[in-house]
Amino acid sequence: MQIVVGIIALALYGAVTFYIGWCLKRWLQAVKVYRWPVVYWSILFFISFSPMLAMPLEVLSFLRPVGYYWMFFLQYGLLVCLGAQLVMLVPKLRNVKVVGSVSVALIAVLFVAGLYFAYTPTVRELTIEIEKEGEPLRIVMASDFHLGALSGKRHLARFVELSNEVNPDLVLLSGDIIDDDPKWYIDENMQEEMLQLKSTYGVYGALGNHEYYGGKMEEFLVEMEKSNVQMLIDETVLIHDLFYLTGREDLTNEDRLALSELKPEDLAKPWFVINHTPLDLPEMAKEKVDLMVFGHTHKGQLWPNKFITSLIYDLDYGHEMFDQMHAVVSSGFGFWGPPMRIGSQAELWVIDVQFKAPE
Repeated sequence: MQIVVGIIALALYGAVTFYIGWCLKRWLQAVKVYRWPVVYWSILFFISFSPMLAMPLEVLSFLRPVGYYWMFFLQYGLLVCLGAQLVMLVPKLRNVKVVGSVSVALIAVLFVAGLYFAYTPTVRELTIEIEKEGEPLRIVMASDFHLGALSGKRHLARFVELSNEVNPDLVLLSGDIIDDDPKWYIDENMQEEMLQLKSTYGVYGALGNHEYYGGKMEEFLVEMEKSNVQMLIDETVLIHDLFYLTGREDLTNEDRLALSELKPEDLAKPWFVINHTPLDLPEMAKEKVDLMVFGHTHKGQLWPNKFITSLIYDLDYGHEMFDQMHAVVSSGFGFWGPPMRIGSQAELWVIDVQFKAPE
């Protein structure tokens, strides 16, 4: 059954690639630069299937970035082609050269804008109040760095700079710190940047799904330890006798503990939780968590994917209260696949926690 589904998926993928190529060919013919059909189609299909070639064969890993960029053109090429086809239904606008040129220009603008929003992070500020005794606390939270071939040391340096500027008491990394394989983290010596992170009580992280995908979990954990990032894997710790911090396993691990099993005994102190995927939030709120931070959704990363993530997750972006629990979902500091963001932006959150003694 899985083989049949795979064949159908590949056939649909090939059909979409052909459709985009056909639309592009029509425009190239209209502007009289279309040449060598065999070469044209061979290059197009090689690029489109480069992600499949790079996955199983390490020697072809250099094709991975090519595949990532193609994912952008696949999505927006399809949307723009469909839009152009609709425009061409209007007799007065039926001009392949003009409509095609506008379409190509639109994709170029989206390409440049996407790069900008992916590599130019912004700072989201939030102040929350918790009905417990405590001293004001400033938390920097970020997720989904996907440190790898395209989200590298320079991008990590941007995070370190922005985080240090706000003098946080605590830095929380909500999963998908690397993009499958820690080799880029090691080869680019990203540890050097991560060690520059400053905070009063330390830097803590939780696992995401992509830490599992590369199959090099032990190597990743060693690198985080060298980088002074304390990974909490189904673990709750008391920080300076002030608050509890829990890092949950990612749901990729079906044997992860229930949140109730990680619950601290003394709930008079604040309880913060780092999680990756924002599912089952109403149920987790019943455990009396004060603040839980998430990532994973990327806010869809490329519009209009946001409409899909909003249907899947309890909260796919931003801040919302679930009972007495504050939930914050970040769109991520990095990106998965194409280094572009449309309708979202690379970001980190600065969460100022105020405490109010219960009446």
